[in-house]
Order: sequence, then structure tokens, then C-alpha cells
Amino acid sequence: MSEKSAQVVIIGAGIVGASIAYHLALRGCRDVVILEQAETEVTGSTARSAAGVRHQFSNAVNILLSLYSIERLKHFTEEIGADPGLHQVGYLFLVSDPDDWAVYQRSAELQRSLGARVETLTVAEAARFVPGMNTDGLIGATFGPDDGFCDPHMIAMGYLKRAREMGVRLRRATAATGFRIENGQIKAVETPDGPLFCETIVNAAGCWSGEVGALAGLDIPVLPYRRCIYVTEPFLAVPPAIPLTVDVSSGFYMRKEHESLIFGKSNHAEPPSHSVQVDWEWLDAVLEAGLMRFPVLERAGLAEKQCWAGSYEITPDDLPILGRNPALAGYIDASGFSGHGVMHSPATGLLMAEEILDGRAHTINIDDLRIARFAMAEKRFEKNII
Repeated sequence: MSEKSAQVVIIGAGIVGASIAYHLALRGCRDVVILEQAETEVTGSTARSAAGVRHQFSNAVNILLSLYSIERLKHFTEEIGADPGLHQVGYLFLVSDPDDWAVYQRSAELQRSLGARVETLTVAEAARFVPGMNTDGLIGATFGPDDGFCDPHMIAMGYLKRAREMGVRLRRATAATGFRIENGQIKAVETPDGPLFCETIVNAAGCWSGEVGALAGLDIPVLPYRRCIYVTEPFLAVPPAIPLTVDVSSGFYMRKEHESLIFGKSNHAEPPSHSVQVDWEWLDAVLEAGLMRFPVLERAGLAEKQCWAGSYEITPDDLPILGRNPALAGYIDASGFSGHGVMHSPATGLLMAEEILDGRAHTINIDDLRIARFAMAEKRFEKNII
């Protein structure tokens, strides 16, 4: 293997890039280089995730990605030799709007038809999960017992370790600064250390994917949006095994993290940016939504030094962009997961290895996720977004 060339270059050493590298190496493609712009791998969005994993989506392809990925996470220690920190405490979606309830009921039917265990609950049944919940206005709820949360850092590091043991090379503090393109074909990735010649590049740069695509003259509609996660001091008034609970109308969510609670709510009015500073002004809106549904939170103290922020890499339809780009041979997208990259990383690694080595992903049909969809008149959106 040459230091100046590779068969495949993966841009981004987060959980998605790490999974792709591992799955390529597992298939025998080990002339792979991962470029990471930071000095340390797995320090971007992967490390700043709320770490949820769930089957409860409105699009079949997302459900299939979850079914495959969560099953792989259940056996991650056997396969990779690292603990994925998988806690299948469930996801509980609390619904108060009739239109939302119709969507969630249809989604639950679709999820069950594809093999996911998902229940629709009465308000009284849902209230048993979180003591003291204010049920005013609720119509019903959906619950996925196989949903929950994981440890993204351990998963990504596990994939990276196994990939590197099989020959994959990692270059830290090495950003992609441009591309050499000849006759519509990627020839090399430009780096501060000079060109790295390759046959294929994979854009797994997370919230930076739009900027990386622009270096190749491509319009990749992925934008970074800050998401803040707030943490309480140890708070035993909420039981340790509550599901990751979402109040759909307000967007407020919470789950236990050891003895503390982590919670948040997306600020949809905030413009895109790469800021990862905690927005303390937004906390008032988050608490207002949380206290309305869960009055018990009034007794919790905030652990300010433990709060953090990260980025969602969001597309116009809240679905990822996967696969070859018809505008540039040798270029592959694996980004835009809109908050679901952690949970879908096992499936993404498998599918992108198939796309590269077999010419097309085939374990799961990803045609609905290819970039060409944005030119089509009919649009699909992922409705179950937090």
C-alpha cells in the first residue's frame, strides 16, 4: 500500500465512516484511508449524540435500516469485541394532535408489517411509564420495546479498531481540501500533505458533508444545525428504566443517563451553523415544554457543566443521502442522516461496502435515499423526527 494512494478514501472518522471502513475491510478491501480533520477521531457529532436507537419511523427504508442495525448492535460485542452500551428501554411517543395521531398510527402499522415490535397505547397505559406525567390533552401513544439508546463513542471506536487491525489507515488532523477530477472521474483527494490518489471517495463528513461536496463542485443539500442537550443532577424521582420519552407536540424529549436525566428540544428557528456551544437562552423554552408534560422536573437541579451541544446534519426531507452521485464517477455520499446516523451506522457500513464492491447496495434497497430524489416532483419526508 502506498502512502500516496488508496483504493478507497473515506472522509470523516465518525461512526458512519468507521462502520464503512470496517465493512470494506471485512469484505477484503483493505487499501482504505480514513481522513479526519480533527486531531482525534470520534470527537464530532458522534461524540455529541443523544444516542437514541429506534424502529419508529414513517418511512419503510428507515425502519429497515433500524431493524438491521439494532440487531447488529445486540451482537456487537461478539462481532467487534466492544460493548455498544445498548439499553433497550424503549421509545415512548406521546401524541396530543389528531393529525399527528393518525400519522403515528399509520407508522406503527407499517413498522409492525416490516417486523418491528411497536405498540399503540391508551393514555392510561402510557402514563404508567413516567410517574407524575401530566396527561392533559393526550390522545394516545406509541411504544417500541426494542428501542432505546447506546454508546456511540464505543461503537465508533470499536469499528475503527477492528478496521485498523485489518489494514485500514487513519490519518488524523488531515482535512480534505479539494479533489482532482479528470473526465468526470475522481482521481485524488487533495490534503495538506499532498494529493492522495484513489478510485473511490466516500463523503462521510457528517455536518461538514455539504462543504466537502462543494469542493468537488457538487451540491449536497446537507446543513449543520445545533442541538443542545441538557443534563440534570442525579434525580431519583424519575425511575431508572423509563423509555426515551418524547412529547410529540412540543418536541421535548428526555431519558435517564445513570442517575441523571438528559433532555432537550430542537430550536427550529435557529439558522444553520457549526456552533457547538450550549445555548443557555434556549433552555427556558425547553423547560417550559418539559414542565408542562412532566411537572416532576421542577424538583430537578441542572448540572450545567455536564450539558453539551452537537450538530444534526439535516437534509430537506430529513432522510439521508446514500450511494453514488451520477454527476461524478467515484464519489459516494453517506451523510445527511438528520439525527439518525448513530442508530443506522451498522446498516450504512454494510450498504456502502456493497455499493463500492458490488456496484450497488442490495441488502436493503436505498433508491429512495439516492441524491437523484431531489430532482423528482414527488417528495417523501421522514415525519417522525425529534
